[in-house]
Amino acid sequence: MLALFEFENIGKVLLFIGGAIALAGFVLLVLGKTGLGRLPGDLIIKRENLTVYIPITTMLLVSILISLLLYLFSKWR
Repeated sequence: MLALFEFENIGKVLLFIGGAIALAGFVLLVLGKTGLGRLPGDLIIKRENLTVYIPITTMLLVSILISLLLYLFSKWR
């Protein structure tokens, strides 16, 4: 049988996934308090039974930050 399906390996994978989800939740909680997502340039369209939210400025800012982090990581490595 493949080593991938051993209980120990499955347990490690589940712990890693759980940790990644917990970290993502913590980051989202922190970012929610910074006002990210309610920046000028983020569009909100409200109709009678529909609300559409398009965070253009937030997406650009997050993209720039991730690109900067990846660039710095590649130079450091």
